[in-house]
Amino acid sequence: MKAYLMHPAKNFDADQALPSQETNLRKDLELDVLLAAMSDEDDFIRDIACRALLLCFTNDLETIRYRHDVLWDSLKHPDVVRQLYALTMEAIEGRKRCYWSFSSDHPSSILHGSIEVMQMFAGVLQKMRVLADAQLDRFGSRGLADLFAMLRAEFTDSYLSSVQDHLRELKFRHGILLSAELGAGNEGTHFVLRRPGRRGVGLLQRVFGNSPPSYTFRLAERDLAGAQAVAQMRNRGINRVANALAQSMDHIMAFFQMLRTELAFYVGCLNLQVKLEALGRPVVLPETSEAGIGPRYFSDLYDPCLALSLSHERQIVGNTLNVAGKHLVIITGANQGGKSSFLRSVGVAQLMTQSGMFVAAGTYCGALCAALYTHYKREEDATMEHGKLDEELDRVSTIAQEIVPDAIVLFNESFASTNEMEGAEIARQVTTAFLDRRIVVYFVTHLYTFSHGLQQSGREDALFLRAERQEDGTRTFRLTEGVPLETSYGRDLYAEVFER
Repeated sequence: MKAYLMHPAKNFDADQALPSQETNLRKDLELDVLLAAMSDEDDFIRDIACRALLLCFTNDLETIRYRHDVLWDSLKHPDVVRQLYALTMEAIEGRKRCYWSFSSDHPSSILHGSIEVMQMFAGVLQKMRVLADAQLDRFGSRGLADLFAMLRAEFTDSYLSSVQDHLRELKFRHGILLSAELGAGNEGTHFVLRRPGRRGVGLLQRVFGNSPPSYTFRLAERDLAGAQAVAQMRNRGINRVANALAQSMDHIMAFFQMLRTELAFYVGCLNLQVKLEALGRPVVLPETSEAGIGPRYFSDLYDPCLALSLSHERQIVGNTLNVAGKHLVIITGANQGGKSSFLRSVGVAQLMTQSGMFVAAGTYCGALCAALYTHYKREEDATMEHGKLDEELDRVSTIAQEIVPDAIVLFNESFASTNEMEGAEIARQVTTAFLDRRIVVYFVTHLYTFSHGLQQSGREDALFLRAERQEDGTRTFRLTEGVPLETSYGRDLYAEVFER
């Protein structure tokens, strides 16, 4: 039994190592806010959502579109997906409650515990089958349609009834029938569990009918050694069936665990969609292609982490841009004008796209990238082991050693810890080196020498954006195309704070 809800022909591997830039991505893009909204206080959903986002760069276009189909079905029928997830939880939590049924490693204990768990599993599987029966032809995605078809085909009423019959039989309420042979030193060997052959025969036939000769041996009430010997023979006889049933239990348990893992991703998406919808913010399944790197064009693209952090009264502003064919995007303009929020919206959108989620935008068209890195300014090193510039250069060096072509790097006010000329030259050399390796660069900067120099170079693959500011100093939090200016209008902030 396979789930196959996140890949067309394999299970989602939640145990693979996260990328080295995990910590920076989570911090710089404020992913913990997004994950908290997806989890809705379910730590398991939070963990799976985090892994799905950060491991997204191994996904190909087929996988992304496969997940989009399942997600679209989930958004149309959220109650069904949540019911399935709840049933997997019922099975897994039920297995935990049955832990004490396995009081030892003895076959009799294993058999008793396995029967109890399997009976509970059979009940959950029947609920899933009933749910699948009610969804006939309602789901168009291959993932969910195949899952429901498998549940209907594998767990019919007759099959589940036969399972319950076998489990009742294995309780041996009428005793246990074993065969054995005498080995060396007349020691018993080759113990085999046998099915009783005269069950259902009437009383008179059992008493007066012909039957093979048999011999009866009764233990004395206080014969502890004899009781122990009989128990050992019993355990040897049921050992194989106990192991077989335990393996079957583990197999079904693995199915529930994998189904829970893959459903957790979609339940997390449903949780996030509900919260963003309550804020009046749109989401959309992105158009995705392999041609190009990163975003191409979008409308009303916003930072979902910021939207989730703000109060309901405050409205977040999205951006509409065409960045097709642009490998360098320089973002300048007024302080607190929405530059960093836009940079986060680009990074989060790329992760959401490649993980198979919807995107926080009105429309979105993008392409796959090989990896995503962030380089944001940091506070002063509390240990005083490194200066700020040394620390920034060290992080750039780490990125340069790991990064591959067709990746994206997001810089946010990097190299501002030194003077204008030195910072501009470092930024120019780092940026051009990445561009030469076919790496897309988004750079928020106040370094006028750097941004102006690139604008004057006449690069056709460069786009220059500026945070919009009205004549009275009001920030619209929108970005528009515009050449870099020498000022970031820091005086506006000074006036707001000190000249009231």
